[in-house]
Amino acid sequence: MEKIAIIMDSTAYLSDDLKKELDIRTVYLNLIIDNNSYKEVIDMPLDKYHEYLRNPNNSFPTTSQPAIGEVVSCLEKLKEEGYTDVIAIALSSGISGTYTSYSVAGLMVDGLNVHPFDSEVSCRPEGYYAIKAAKLIKEGKTSSEIISALNEMKKVSDAYFMADDLSHLQRSGRLSGAQAVVGSLLQVKPLLHFDDKVIVPFQKIRTYKKVVSRMYELFDEYYKQHEGEHITVCVLHVDALDKAEEIKKYVEENYSNVTVDVDGISPVISTHLGLGAVAIGWTIL
Repeated sequence: MEKIAIIMDSTAYLSDDLKKELDIRTVYLNLIIDNNSYKEVIDMPLDKYHEYLRNPNNSFPTTSQPAIGEVVSCLEKLKEEGYTDVIAIALSSGISGTYTSYSVAGLMVDGLNVHPFDSEVSCRPEGYYAIKAAKLIKEGKTSSEIISALNEMKKVSDAYFMADDLSHLQRSGRLSGAQAVVGSLLQVKPLLHFDDKVIVPFQKIRTYKKVVSRMYELFDEYYKQHEGEHITVCVLHVDALDKAEEIKKYVEENYSNVTVDVDGISPVISTHLGLGAVAIGWTIL
């Protein structure tokens, strides 16, 4: 009989209390600053990192996936605890090698079946897959049934975001230089999303206010299709809590029976989006 564990990466950014409650393990991505490596969240908490990003004289950080050794160590610990299978949930393979790290590390631990899952997103929308997997484990589902359910969940999940300054995405290589330059010159605030695992403009919009209005329109279309189901929404931000709370208030005042979470965006993803970024995602949990 299977005994199934869940691991996810730190960009999913679930609270410690929730991870403890659902028994979700975490492997950490890294920030590289002046040739020094820091585990996000642990060595570089979000508030400290926001302070770093606010100083224009600081060097631009780079990021890296979890070290293979760290993933192997996590898997070996799970094996020692008697687990036979691991659902390993990763941020989009189009912007990170974390999914590959899971795949490689899984081959290095004998007697443990590792099932890598590419969320094709990041941040809290990725974390929702871990929450769903934990619920399914409690229901007694098998690992193959869980992976199948997570793939079905992708069909009812989406996320959109806006970077206040496109230069971060350009410098980190997560958005093409041409797209970033055009956006900067025209003062465009493009609405971005994941398409085929990579970040691309969904629609080019001139102002923040119009971007948010478009987010509301997209959610309204989704709500009408799934009204009555357990719709869960996340509103995320990089040092822009006031903007996030405003979006949360709008959703709660205009739609019934919707759960809305507000949270920060992890340090690694904040590197790519920059200060002032906001995002909204939704799924059925």
